[in-house]
Amino acid sequence: MTASRMMLGWFVNFMPTAWNRPWAGSDPRAWTTGEFYLDMARALERASLDFIMLEDSSVVPESYGKSMKAEFQATTKSPKQDPIALAAAISQVTQHLGIVSTMSTSLYPPDRLAHVLATLDELSDGRVGWNIVTSFEDLAAQNVGLPALWQHDERYVRAEEFVTQAEQLWGGGGSLVSAGGSPIVASGAFGTVSAPQGTLGLVQGDRPLYCQAGGSPTGMDFAAAHADVIVAAPTGVPAMKAYRDGIRERLERAGKDPDSVRVLYMITPVVGETEGDARAKAERLYAPTGDALLRRLVMMSNQTEIDFAEFDLDAPIPADATTNGITSALEAMKKRTAGSSLRAALSEGGQSESLSLIGTPSSIADTMESALEEVGGDGFLLFGGGGGLLSRRYLDEVLDGLVPELQRRGLAQTSYAPGTFRERVVAV
Repeated sequence: MTASRMMLGWFVNFMPTAWNRPWAGSDPRAWTTGEFYLDMARALERASLDFIMLEDSSVVPESYGKSMKAEFQATTKSPKQDPIALAAAISQVTQHLGIVSTMSTSLYPPDRLAHVLATLDELSDGRVGWNIVTSFEDLAAQNVGLPALWQHDERYVRAEEFVTQAEQLWGGGGSLVSAGGSPIVASGAFGTVSAPQGTLGLVQGDRPLYCQAGGSPTGMDFAAAHADVIVAAPTGVPAMKAYRDGIRERLERAGKDPDSVRVLYMITPVVGETEGDARAKAERLYAPTGDALLRRLVMMSNQTEIDFAEFDLDAPIPADATTNGITSALEAMKKRTAGSSLRAALSEGGQSESLSLIGTPSSIADTMESALEEVGGDGFLLFGGGGGLLSRRYLDEVLDGLVPELQRRGLAQTSYAPGTFRERVVAV
């Protein structure tokens, strides 16, 4: 199946923008006020993108080199402001753009998450989505009074209970206080919670739109069971097709319509006025040495909770390497380095991209269109210039170059349909 149009979202961190690059602007601390990101949200809405997804994490990682030093040099996860406050601000400067907030089932209490999302849904008039993540960093656990986080599969058991409790607290679209005036109680193996008093239900009904990024078999099971939008980063067309087929098989097994869930693939387009211009940009972005390489190594360490400083850059990742972090990211990198090397794999592109998209708006659109025709899927989640690389220039290249090309081909929307965020997505 080829969708009548692509869904397009943008994944972003509330972090420093291109602070150490020529396009940083006159004040490299301007990001802290959120004004850059409010301008970004306005630009996304002008371009008619479906949604913005706000990433979250709560630690300064020490995964690479067993020190925070590399993280502050690379700025992949810190410093960072709270995305929930930014989501509320974005809701006031946009009218149609979906706003997806990342909130962890490992770190938030269910009643607090239910309260916050209900408030955001009201502020945005029904435009909120929840990116459901489980978290894996033990440092994050220690920030909320836990000695460590659960093992990978147990985190998803916790997430199952958490989602059920949140939906009980939302009360099927009514008030979080039952009709009789007593608190709604939601019990489970990980604890019992009751609803905060007086908060209204959601504009979107019984729940907001759900996003999830399950990559492991357990994660894919969870995503198929709950998500409206699934985000994935399998590398290359065959892997993209295999992932989508795996999701559809799970949906069919559960008796659900396999077309009821949207599968989006992560991409970082490198856009140039000419093919040569784009290739030159990519060579700088994916250089096999220096800060460019360090940043990707730090990101992989943070995703997998493995110290990539201990690996030989000019050899494959050891086959016996294991993780309690993002298992799909580690397995994908093992495949990419097999018969090659870690340095070569990271120099071919980022670690979170499904397609290599380097070229002019026209050639990139060709690749995106042909990929979806072959593998199915419903669109793409853009992640360009995240954490320390994002600039107004990059936004212009994508939103004023690539997206209009997709719109001219009828592949991307040029306006928003009526209804809540979830209603629009389900109707795609």
